[in-house]
Amino acid sequence: MASVPSLAATVHQRLAHALSAAVPEAAGADPLLRRSDRADFQANGMLALAKRLKGNPRELAARVTAALPENDEITGVEVSGPGFLNITVGDAALTRTLAARAADERLGVPYAEHPGTTVIDYSQPNVAKEMHVGHLRSTVIGDALVQILEHRGEKVVRRHHIGDWGTQFGMLIQYLIEHPQELDHSSDAAGATGEGEAAMARLNRLYKASRALFDSDAEFKTRARDRVARLQGGDEETLALWHKIVDESKIYFQGVYELLDVEIRDEDTLGESAYNDDLRQVVKELEESGVAVRSEGALCVFFDDVKGPDGTPTPLIVQKSDGGFGYAATDLAAIRDRIGTLRADTLLYVVDARQALHFRMVFETARRAGWLPEDAARQLPFGTVLGKDGKPFKTREGETIRLVDLLGEAVDRAAAVVREKSAGLGLSDDEVRERATQVGIGAVKYADLSNSLTRDYVFDLDRMVSLQGDTSVYLQYAYARIQSILRRAGDDAKPAPHPELALAPAERALALHLDEFGDALEQTAEAYEPHKLAAYLYQLASLYTTFYDQCPVLKADGGPEQVENRLFLCDLTARTLHQGMALLGIRTPDRL
Repeated sequence: MASVPSLAATVHQRLAHALSAAVPEAAGADPLLRRSDRADFQANGMLALAKRLKGNPRELAARVTAALPENDEITGVEVSGPGFLNITVGDAALTRTLAARAADERLGVPYAEHPGTTVIDYSQPNVAKEMHVGHLRSTVIGDALVQILEHRGEKVVRRHHIGDWGTQFGMLIQYLIEHPQELDHSSDAAGATGEGEAAMARLNRLYKASRALFDSDAEFKTRARDRVARLQGGDEETLALWHKIVDESKIYFQGVYELLDVEIRDEDTLGESAYNDDLRQVVKELEESGVAVRSEGALCVFFDDVKGPDGTPTPLIVQKSDGGFGYAATDLAAIRDRIGTLRADTLLYVVDARQALHFRMVFETARRAGWLPEDAARQLPFGTVLGKDGKPFKTREGETIRLVDLLGEAVDRAAAVVREKSAGLGLSDDEVRERATQVGIGAVKYADLSNSLTRDYVFDLDRMVSLQGDTSVYLQYAYARIQSILRRAGDDAKPAPHPELALAPAERALALHLDEFGDALEQTAEAYEPHKLAAYLYQLASLYTTFYDQCPVLKADGGPEQVENRLFLCDLTARTLHQGMALLGIRTPDRL
């Protein structure tokens, strides 16, 4: 089905035509239509236009009003103030527009006009290391953007640029060669639960033991460094053990992603190692083109505006003086692959704000080398997760909090909420756990996504699982409440729009907001800001709560048609909440 233009878009078009008819020299001018608390919409474009034409804005607004043809979309226009147009739309037109949305499985949301190919780099865990709270934001934000852009018709390539290369792997592999029993699954640490947890228990044991030996035994340190060279050189025994470590880590990663309800496919995971064969070519081209120069043996790229505290230039180091490669070389090789091989139009990097300077230098280097078109790459920097004390979220011992522990606690807190709300329903422990997982994980995701990316936010589970305020539980409860109403309606009444009916104020407010879903998604996708969609959904749930309080549904006093019309508004609200929450990666259980 074709997309359904919002009523705002229709009104905007009618105003634009009236403006051109009333003032031919103003053809193409924007009426600047927006929602208003004084009417349904307000058009402010007459002020700027009158200033440009050296005319009176109130007179211009009156001429535009007179030029509006009779229609049932606009039922009232008032010139106010210095030349604003306060516009009221018709109930019938509003209901018909929503009916068209309801008839479409996409709720009338259009596809992007010019969809392209976008590569999103997100999550980025490190092999042989546990995922911690610092991985939460990149994973959740990246996954939401994937869902939103794909829904708009973009071709999205997911990239999980895992840390699977470098000096520490020489240490790990050498220790494993000398202690082969360390990856024996029968020696799993006591208390490890689940295959993923067991895998990480093995890797933790391996890492700690190898690090202790590396720090205390100079001869082992030498052997470990030699092993790095063999790894980079493709030695078969070394690579086989490296693959085993990577595979163990992927088992663990997958367990965390499943708990977080995020789909991570194996083909989307390309670690630093994937670009190893390209690094020398990257260095060769940068040096031959003059983009990078040798400085004290290292290959560097300098920037006029990047200097250290002492005023000396701070370069991007592509190759170290000992011949090794840093993160910059790998990131540059990834850009070459994503633009050259994957034919991406846009590269998005969901990475901690503290890496902003690194990516600014990497992007500029790639542009100078001719590998990256102007404005094709963008870092989406995100802020820090804070504890209630306003400091970075850590354990009492000052250690970074494990992500699985955080998610597990969220599910436990949510279970208490589910038991309270479902008292008397006779839910089994498994049913409580299933709903608690959807509520708890949704609470964590929503708390992250409802904040602007660049803002730090406080991780407060008590607030996150509350039924009050801007939380996912509030939205999930609104959805479950609607499902309860629809179940109670049974076969006695079915959701059906009735454009002939007048709408109560709470009905109109809900209906106008429902009609803005496509616009909200478009703004979210174009700005890469999931919090805009979260804000829309919270407002939708709030307006529904007011509607629920003020407009009886099954006992509406306006007859069967009004019952059907209000059921229609309920059903469309539920579908919109479900779709919007799904795009944020959050489940909407039918019952809480």
